[in-house]
Amino acid sequence: MKLSYEDKVRMYRSWKRGEKSPGQIARENGLNHRTVEYMVRLMNLHGEEIAKHGKNRYYSPKFKETAIKRVLNGNEAVWAVSIHLGLPHQGTLSAWIKSYKENGYTVVERKRGRHGKEEKDDRRIRSRTESLEGRELEAYHRERILKKIRCLGYGKREVRKEEIAVVITELRQEMKCSLRFILEVMKENPELPQISRSDYYYVITKEDKDTKNDEIMNRIIDIYYRHKGRYGYRRIHLQLLREGIRTNHKRVQRLMRRMGLLGIRRNKRRYSSYQGTIGEVADNIIQRDFFADKPNQKWYTDITEFNLRGEKVYLSPILDGYAGDIVSYSISRRPDYDQIRDMLDKAFKDNPDTHEIIFHSDQGWQYQHYNYQKTLLKHCITQSMSRKGNSLDNGLMENFFGLLKTEMFYEQEESYNDIDELIKAIEEYINYYNNERIKTRLKGLTPMEYRNQALINY
Repeated sequence: MKLSYEDKVRMYRSWKRGEKSPGQIARENGLNHRTVEYMVRLMNLHGEEIAKHGKNRYYSPKFKETAIKRVLNGNEAVWAVSIHLGLPHQGTLSAWIKSYKENGYTVVERKRGRHGKEEKDDRRIRSRTESLEGRELEAYHRERILKKIRCLGYGKREVRKEEIAVVITELRQEMKCSLRFILEVMKENPELPQISRSDYYYVITKEDKDTKNDEIMNRIIDIYYRHKGRYGYRRIHLQLLREGIRTNHKRVQRLMRRMGLLGIRRNKRRYSSYQGTIGEVADNIIQRDFFADKPNQKWYTDITEFNLRGEKVYLSPILDGYAGDIVSYSISRRPDYDQIRDMLDKAFKDNPDTHEIIFHSDQGWQYQHYNYQKTLLKHCITQSMSRKGNSLDNGLMENFFGLLKTEMFYEQEESYNDIDELIKAIEEYINYYNNERIKTRLKGLTPMEYRNQALINY
């Protein structure tokens, strides 16, 4: 069934007003539930005008490759990426991925327009069933049924009855044949996924259990994309609680899985500033007891490198062990001592009372530097260092770097045109991390909310 723009808008508005669920709309119009759910989520995110975009819309090879890599790198689901990018059809991205693999992991741009021979071939394929009669038509239908049902079991241990029912409904609409005939063909091939007649009717007529969750699902989608896929189900659950929406974290996890919304997963890459013993090495006072009882009790620092197509930039932050907030930071194109001095000046300006602080780092040359150690002594700060070659001793700082790069850099390098754009993005992320990104450890508060709450009490 081909839907007009008006049909799509009517269905979307019916869902938006809360009158009907995607399942109800699908049953009333003889459509696939997944198709309707995709359509309404797409229009809800991009507006009703997105429904006017047809399948002949042009996408550049770079756009396609970026979308494909978001999926193949394991960070996001096809369904979620398709909605985020505003692809009018949910199968478009899957087709791109299939073509990408078949062509040796290369995006092949086909010539636009159609040729006379191709048009004749398409007409011949469309009229194939019209030219068949009797046993030939039945044989064709059998072949089609077997092919569609077999696809369900590909790469899966067990196929759900809901999946089988959707495919059978599609076959009935496509071939105009009876349910009885489809089920008989399936029974003749016991290796195929099976479903009884009663189970089929039960599945297609049962009420969608997530009808009551439409409001929560909409908020989950909004939160997920507002935070650029950085939130998993735990943080989204906490954000819902902050907004006064009471729900269980297991429900949020299930709904996110259903919608294909997965939080970004981490990669591991590390820059080392260790150059041997060039100055005094301090004792490891922290001993992996990272967290503090109040702000400005334990500080952590390190340097990390960003490599953007051969150009490098270095970030040197100070992280507080109480709320995990970034106290100060410095970004430089060279990892020299001027960068460290700039970071310390900013930190001491905003935090003049430093006499109780234990300042922990690794054994990088900057932290063995005479001027660095003299500055800490001047501000009555106790220096602490990790053991040689043991990055876990500075685990809190390493955890922040992993989070930072996973959420705004790894597999996103192509989105930055030059190093200046990357520097701006790092600055924006640190502001986001301090003031917007909630933490489960902080009971659903942001680092700055948690820090300021403590400063008022002390």
